[in-house]
Amino acid sequence: MREQQERWGRIRIVILAGLFACGFLAVCARGFDLQVLQHDQLVKLADRQHNRTVPLIPARGGIFDCNGAPMAVSLDMDSLYGDPRRIKDPAALAAALAPLLGESRQELQKKLSSERGFVWLDRRLNPAVVARIKQLQLAGIGFIKESKRFYPNFDLAANVLGFTGIDPQGLEGIERRYDGTILGTAGCLMTERDALGRDVGVRTAVVKEAVPGKNVVLTLDKNIQYLAEKALAKAVQGSGAKEGMAIVAEPGTGKILAMANYPSFNPNAYNQYPAVQLRNHCVADSFEPGSTFKIFLMSAAVEEKVVRPQDQFFCENGHFSFGGRIIRDDHPEGRISVADILKYSSNIGAAKIGFKMGDARYYRYLQAFGFGEKTGIDLPGETSGDLRPVSRWYGSDLATIAFGQGVTASAVQLVAAVSTVANGGLLMKPYLVERITDDSGHTVQEFQPQVVRRVISPATAATVTRMMEGVVANGGTGARAALDGIQVAGKTGTAQKVDPVTRTYSPTKRTASFIGFVPAERPLLTILVVIDEPKTSPYGGVVAAPAFREIAFNTLCYLKATAGVSDGQKMKTIQTKAASPPPRSPQQTAVDAEEGGRIDVAGTGTVMPDFRGMSMRRVLQVMEKRQINIQLRGSGHVVDQFPQPGQIIRGADEIWVRLAPTA
Repeated sequence: MREQQERWGRIRIVILAGLFACGFLAVCARGFDLQVLQHDQLVKLADRQHNRTVPLIPARGGIFDCNGAPMAVSLDMDSLYGDPRRIKDPAALAAALAPLLGESRQELQKKLSSERGFVWLDRRLNPAVVARIKQLQLAGIGFIKESKRFYPNFDLAANVLGFTGIDPQGLEGIERRYDGTILGTAGCLMTERDALGRDVGVRTAVVKEAVPGKNVVLTLDKNIQYLAEKALAKAVQGSGAKEGMAIVAEPGTGKILAMANYPSFNPNAYNQYPAVQLRNHCVADSFEPGSTFKIFLMSAAVEEKVVRPQDQFFCENGHFSFGGRIIRDDHPEGRISVADILKYSSNIGAAKIGFKMGDARYYRYLQAFGFGEKTGIDLPGETSGDLRPVSRWYGSDLATIAFGQGVTASAVQLVAAVSTVANGGLLMKPYLVERITDDSGHTVQEFQPQVVRRVISPATAATVTRMMEGVVANGGTGARAALDGIQVAGKTGTAQKVDPVTRTYSPTKRTASFIGFVPAERPLLTILVVIDEPKTSPYGGVVAAPAFREIAFNTLCYLKATAGVSDGQKMKTIQTKAASPPPRSPQQTAVDAEEGGRIDVAGTGTVMPDFRGMSMRRVLQVMEKRQINIQLRGSGHVVDQFPQPGQIIRGADEIWVRLAPTA
């Protein structure tokens, strides 16, 4: 019996020992799992529980012009933070900081009384403010270096460069397009938390420094940009216009040397300007190009051997009726050559060449020149313009598109298309970024000129160039763009704008432009100037051509490319006054009114006839006899008109009659 009890006792001891051994092995296994197998994961989990990461704004790479001049840089600035755990008297500290930071005392006290161990008090402070705060030697606050974007040239090329937000993401322009390249790696600041998750304090020793981003080198030349902006501002202000655009490009490469918008803005304080002023209108907006479009009509017609420069067309003495529409030329011509149609900018002549080309063939060439599609320029928000499919061309569309109405294009599209004529027939992709470099200045990526396609032959390009030279010659519509000793090839444009209310062409609002290239034989520059809604004169040859001349001459002087120009001219820049043109002869006045005759020269006016009850045919007869231009609304007989019979009307006035079927 006793032996049996002892045996069971030994068995129980063995069982207990086995259980303890199993428990010990389980504890060891669990310890091995936690301390070895899951070590890294648990350390990260502990860090997340006990540490809080405060992200620091990364430093952005710089933006430079083609000569290395800084256009956008990142500056190290001090940001102020507080550690409420170390602040004994938040009210007193708030009272001391409020006048320096420009914040309310109550708001600061609320931040400093927080239970958190880290609070931002102000970001990227002025150095003078930082110095004054440091002199106070206040406990519980500190400074951390952060990066701030700065544009040293203020509004120069602002619409191209764009700007950044506080985060600092690129919001517009190059800053947005190359945000992933320019933006560096963010740094961080660590704060410790206790077991209850409350912030304990700032561990400044473990701040991770931000890594700066890569630098972007532009094709823009800071000096050419300044010359373009200066001439554009003078043209817009002098003509009382709404706004303006100007582009200077290399026709052989597609490089954009200058891209100007007026009015512009200061990207260092972009939030003080309306949103419309921040947009780059050169790429984001489209407009009806007017008679500048005749360049592409002539190019297509010559390339297809439909016309030759010496061929003659009858321009109907300034009045051409077809398909229920009337086209007028303010400078009436009889039978003139194709070259003179371009020189005097006859809309009637252009329409007849368009008829000879045919809509399908003309449309194909417009597509080849890049209209109706984006150029692919490296800027955000580009528009493709509006070129309707040829299947949607009806009635008079072929005629009106021949002289640049009923179609829209962006400024950069026009520059790329005209550069095709300048460089011998190749459509080049326009671009703004030449190369990308690292923080040490070494090139990591370089961009080369890209040929999109051949559009016309070199022979056709040379023929059209000679015709464009005639536009700038004496008697041409672009005579004010001429340069002494330098041959200029160009074209004027004046287009009616569509009234957004009536959805018809406005009788007063115009877009005036001039585009061309210099020197004509071996072009270095393609230049476009667009003036929106000028008040002094609606014509591109009056308000835009002088600005073209100023930009062209001063840029060529800067590039030291003024061969054949007198030494006296090389020593000075041109100053033009587009708003106050010199006195002109009656012949020159007629030449200025070049763009299709939709605008009559203002004079003493004429008496508005009584059209009430007239048929459309009778109205057209009276219009022709009285030489007045009237909008016809509807069909049938006239039931209403504006102005009323007997009132004095002038060429720029709104004049319409409404017709309705008779009962």
